[in-house]
Amino acid sequence: MTPTATEPLPPDFFDPDCPVRTVPVLGGKKWTWKIMRCLEGGPRRFSELRVPLVGITSKVLAESLRAMEYDGVVSRTEYDENPPRVEYALTPLGHTLLGPMDAVCAWSRQNLANLLEAREAYERDEDARAGRSR
Repeated sequence: MTPTATEPLPPDFFDPDCPVRTVPVLGGKKWTWKIMRCLEGGPRRFSELRVPLVGITSKVLAESLRAMEYDGVVSRTEYDENPPRVEYALTPLGHTLLGPMDAVCAWSRQNLANLLEAREAYERDEDARAGRSR
C-alpha cells in the first residue's frame, strides 16, 4: 500500500483571528464539567457543591469556581445576611455549554469500550517495544 501524498500544511493554516487560544477549554479541567452538572438545576452554595464532588479540596473548588466565573460561565452572588451566604449559578453562557456536554457524554457512552480497548492495545504495544510483559 502506497501512502497517500498530502499537501503540506501552510504556516497560516490557523486563522490568526480565530479565538481558539482564548476560548475556555472547560473540558480540560478535571472538575469543571462536574461543577456545571451540579449547577444545572439551579444555584448552589459552596458547601452543597462539596457533597457530590467527592475528592475535591476546598482550594480546588474555589479555584475552579473563580476560573469559571472569570470565563463567564458561573456567577457568584453574595447575600447580606448573618451568617453571610454565597451562591453560585450557571450564567446564560454557562447554560449554552450543557448541550455540547450532553453530546460529549453520549459519544463517551457509545465509544467507551472502543476507547478503552485502544488504550489497552497501545499500552501492550508500548510494553512490547520496551521489552516488558504485562
